[in-house]
Amino acid sequence: MSNEELVLTKKDINKAAIRYMFSACNIFNYQTQQGPAIVFGLEKSLRKIYPDDDDYVASLNNHYKYFNTTTWMANIILGASLAMEEKDGTDSLETVQAFKTGMMGPLAGIGDTLIWVLYPTIMGSIAAYMGLEGNPTGAIIWLLFNIFFVFFRIKLFSIGYDSGLKLITSLGDKLSVFTEAASVMGLTVVGALIPSVVKINTGIVFKTGDVEMPIQTEILDKIMPALLPVALTILIYKIIANKKMSVTSIIFLVIGISLVLSFFGVLTV
Repeated sequence: MSNEELVLTKKDINKAAIRYMFSACNIFNYQTQQGPAIVFGLEKSLRKIYPDDDDYVASLNNHYKYFNTTTWMANIILGASLAMEEKDGTDSLETVQAFKTGMMGPLAGIGDTLIWVLYPTIMGSIAAYMGLEGNPTGAIIWLLFNIFFVFFRIKLFSIGYDSGLKLITSLGDKLSVFTEAASVMGLTVVGALIPSVVKINTGIVFKTGDVEMPIQTEILDKIMPALLPVALTILIYKIIANKKMSVTSIIFLVIGISLVLSFFGVLTV
């Protein structure tokens, strides 16, 4: 089957984007991962492309297969996939599946770096730090950015649909370089934020005879400023990487230990 005439409207494309966005994580499973979300997102558009029931079912079954990438970047892939099916019908199903499988990994590298690391690290830390200072501006900016990105994600779907394969394949050779550069930038930002966001001071004072030496100011700070925050950050990172404790459990553990050590004067404000 080959569809010579375009049947999808701008409204159809936006609806597919919105349906996928709000189901990508909600109906995630460990067998096909985002497969059901893709079917839920695209099924109304696919119904318009395939008036024949057999063709429609074949397309749905094709999209039920394993797929997993950063949800934002998936919008580009799915938009392009929809354009291919609208143009070539069931003749494109094998190409669509190969395209989705081939691109979900590289785009996940980009998306995970920019969206799950760089953006929340920078904006979240700024908002949190301003909140600690009693300034609500950071939280307001954080909210406005997230509202903006809802519409931006819809636009990404349209970009994928309008550009088809050309957009992704033309960037193929540059994806790894871009990902590496963004990773370095993200790690630099995290390192710079540690001393301003993580606050740990010890109140222990070394005493011998008439000599008193505060451990914090006279030893730790002279070795490396913010040594304790860096050490705690590394420890928490190792615990998370070990995957034997949930993040929630780690948070409560840190709170509990902090309260006990503060009570005995080991930690101070």
